[in-house]
Amino acid sequence: MAKKDAPPRWDRKMQQRLARGEAAALGELYDRFASLVYSLAHRVLGDERAADATTRDVFAHVWEHPDAYDPKQGPLRSWVATLTHHLAVQRLRDTETAALARNGQGSTEELERKVRHASVAARADYIVQSMPVPLRAALEMAYFHRRDYRQTAADLGLTEDEARRRLRLGLQLLSTAHNAAAPGAPPGYGGAV
Repeated sequence: MAKKDAPPRWDRKMQQRLARGEAAALGELYDRFASLVYSLAHRVLGDERAADATTRDVFAHVWEHPDAYDPKQGPLRSWVATLTHHLAVQRLRDTETAALARNGQGSTEELERKVRHASVAARADYIVQSMPVPLRAALEMAYFHRRDYRQTAADLGLTEDEARRRLRLGLQLLSTAHNAAAPGAPPGYGGAV
């Protein structure tokens, strides 16, 4: 039986292949995570070109520093998302700081507010994308189709208790997006980096 905290086999193998310099491994990693990286970067930056540049930066960093990922610290997906968030926030800060210097308008408090807002939005997107399909389906039904728990239960073929449970759990997971990006929160993914 595998240890409960052991990293997934694919993550360990991918890290080893990247450390050996296998270009095919980078391609496989890109195929698996490019849409996640781009969407998180775009959510933080709100700009397609900046999101493209950040996506390139993320995969370049992974290629140049494959040993930066430690499989014992968690899934490769989370590490890539954290790296994306960090690089996107840094790009946002650099861009906004340059704009402040040019225009002399705004403040560092406003910049940090933008960064926190972008962090919460990106974390919420990541949480929803990472949710098990049953939870995500219930939340999407309630949010996008404006269905209450009874209607969600009927639409998904669930009991009302199960629909309530899924909605409650999904909303609890989403609430962590805001809590993690709050001032004073511990550093890490979702926090103001």
